[in-house]
Amino acid sequence: MDRQIIIKLHKNFEDCAHNKNGVEFWYARELQNLLGYDRWENFENPIKKAKIACETAKQPINDHFRDATKTIQMPKGASKEIPDIMLTRYACYLIAQNGDPRKDEIAFAMTYFAIQTRKQEIIEQRLSQIERLRAREKLSVSEKVLSGVLFERGVDSQGFARIKSKGDAALFGGNTTQDMKNRIGVSQKRALADFLPSVTIKAKDLANEMTSFNVKKDARLAGESSITGEHIRNNQNVRQALVKGGIVPETLPAEEDTKKLQRKLKSENKKLPKATKKL
Repeated sequence: MDRQIIIKLHKNFEDCAHNKNGVEFWYARELQNLLGYDRWENFENPIKKAKIACETAKQPINDHFRDATKTIQMPKGASKEIPDIMLTRYACYLIAQNGDPRKDEIAFAMTYFAIQTRKQEIIEQRLSQIERLRAREKLSVSEKVLSGVLFERGVDSQGFARIKSKGDAALFGGNTTQDMKNRIGVSQKRALADFLPSVTIKAKDLANEMTSFNVKKDARLAGESSITGEHIRNNQNVRQALVKGGIVPETLPAEEDTKKLQRKLKSENKKLPKATKKL
């Protein structure tokens, strides 16, 4: 997510925070706009799902969702009261968790409400961690798809492993998968991608997508030899784009184990109800 977008969203969410008797809360009607929903009718669905999630977590709904009213101005000086809801940080998190994941606002809100501090730099760091986890999950999917496509073209699991390693060698300037594991200190049993930075994970994913696409459309690409050449070319092309942008993949340092990071984020989310004050 672009840093300017994060700065803008951070200010918007901060400006809409309220406080009553030391309890921080947000109004649902204001949260609706913050999360990019134009119509209240559409926003009611994630609210309903959030209440169910709250109940499933054995948290009293009234502790986090408190009915309220909001006065809005009507034409000719008249006013009208409409239903609203006071929401704790935990309630807001659950609503964001059940919102449209394609919205930047939703990704930001899940992070903003999930962590104790609302400091912008901490939020940016966590968003970066979440982005990396999502990239890793997407890479796993593209590898499974590629494996299936190659199997239909006569490549078994051992052949697929060899093709992957040669693709890595093309991406990492001659370093095979094992070479890279040795270089950044990854054990034999672990996947290299679990310790790569987001940019390299996405590079591997793009090369996989390119190979799958080309193999599907070209019947001449069959068997390990021809597909290996195709996968090497795709990784070389991705590498060239990275190097042109000043990124040399094999020189980037290892990052935190994605499995460990995933466990840490889940643990933090489980602690959220206990850390949130009740209405």
